[in-house]
Amino acid sequence: MKSRHAGLAAQTQSVDQDKLDWLRMAADLDCYGAAIIPGLLQADACDSLAALYGDDRHFRSRVVMARHSFGSGEYKYFAYPLPARIQELRTAFYPPLAEIANRWNQAMDIAVHYPATHEQYIKHCHAAGQRRPTPLLLQYGAGDYNCLHQDLYGEHVFPLQMAILLSQPGKDFTGGEFVLTEQRPRMQSRAEVVPLEQGDAVVFAVHHRPMQGTRGTYRVMMRHGVSRIRSGHRHTLGIIFHDAT
Repeated sequence: MKSRHAGLAAQTQSVDQDKLDWLRMAADLDCYGAAIIPGLLQADACDSLAALYGDDRHFRSRVVMARHSFGSGEYKYFAYPLPARIQELRTAFYPPLAEIANRWNQAMDIAVHYPATHEQYIKHCHAAGQRRPTPLLLQYGAGDYNCLHQDLYGEHVFPLQMAILLSQPGKDFTGGEFVLTEQRPRMQSRAEVVPLEQGDAVVFAVHHRPMQGTRGTYRVMMRHGVSRIRSGHRHTLGIIFHDAT
């Protein structure tokens, strides 16, 4: 009998960057701090990834959010080697996102330049002692939620990350909207609710992004979370590009 891991490997297909509207995505990231990729994964791939949650052989640790005041629900961090589909997503999306990240850092006068490939970037993380993989599966039940937060795991932080909704809204769960907030200097926070269907991905700012003001470019602080699940169960795949200490 084939393992679930083997099934995922068989489903893995290269991400066709030519089919992605990077101009629109870059514009949305610049304006809102988030961009949706509709239908990145098919339903069978979503179901296979969600099913991994019950097999601890794929993971290095489990976090119960309530124990740390992170919210309610739980998640598990994958162990190396990552499942093929997750490794492929991490590798394929890093280069175009690195171009956006480098442009953002230049605009915000941050003296950090990201290398062209994810392999090169991970070497920098590991050299700094950040060796633990950060892609994760999140599982929520009725009443669960994720507090607003930032995924910062060490000195090296890649400023963009991706979440893929693996469950079907309205069928598998209700509620549970993905939420972003931005805090502009000397202004009240602004919230952005990102509507997602099964297989949709959202790329978003990890901790800050540039914004053009009347006196030049300034930094906007970003946080993200998930609103309360009203019924059912919700699974999400998180793709974080830096590793953890």
